Amino acid sequence: MTSRPPTLTHALATILALTAALFVRSWLQVALRTADVSKLFAADLAYLVVPPILLLLLFPVLQANRPELRRQLDIANIGAGLVLTAIGLGVLLRLAWWCQLAAGISIGIYSNGGPYTAVKPVFDFQCPPVYAMLLGAIVMAVLVPVIEEVVHRGFVQSALYRYGPAAAILGAAAVFTAFHPPGSWGFVFSAGVMLGVQYRITKSLWSSLISHATINALIQLDWRCLRGQWNPPATEIPLVESFAVALILFFVCIGSIVAVLARMHRGDMSPRCT
Repeated sequence: MTSRPPTLTHALATILALTAALFVRSWLQVALRTADVSKLFAADLAYLVVPPILLLLLFPVLQANRPELRRQLDIANIGAGLVLTAIGLGVLLRLAWWCQLAAGISIGIYSNGGPYTAVKPVFDFQCPPVYAMLLGAIVMAVLVPVIEEVVHRGFVQSALYRYGPAAAILGAAAVFTAFHPPGSWGFVFSAGVMLGVQYRITKSLWSSLISHATINALIQLDWRCLRGQWNPPATEIPLVESFAVALILFFVCIGSIVAVLARMHRGDMSPRCT
């Protein structure tokens, strides 16, 4: 059976179904928090209802697009080079986020409250119990990337190609961003554009999915294990040297991402269309 891109109607259906599933997840998360379940563990447990709800609501849509989804997720498209490149892109984007954070703190754009002020960064690395880390990894580094890549790249971006590649990538990135908290919109939109370009180049979901999983896994380490404090006194700001180093490293990371994507494009890493 010949695969065809999803229709706009089917793309809209996936967005509405994901919205409904996340509303149920939010309700369950609040119920778990009321029962004194920790915040992150409650969020992870609640997310487990999202996949079955989506499968139930989207069964006709998934059936109608089964040939295209099979093509997008064909394991024959996975190679060592693609995996390593995708992981590298995820790491670079997360490093770019850390660099912009350091640059912002150096000139007073960001500050984090705390009982004391630290001129130099102070970090402590201590993870929660293994069961909490394992559940977090399953949810955030597996389920979330699979669901979001299928919806935002596999359906939304593919359906928007009729308006041109740039509109499709930017449109899908904007929809992807709307499903995240406003405080993270800048980073999420940048990630959405990078993932969209990967999907466009490879014509497969595997590259963007692996990068997405890498980014989420690193974020989980930040949230669950890393405790940091860096609040330079106002009299010491701007920290010119710290700002310069962080800014240079930021542009190195962004430049490296662009260079890798350009190499992917020149190397024609797109799998053979079926």
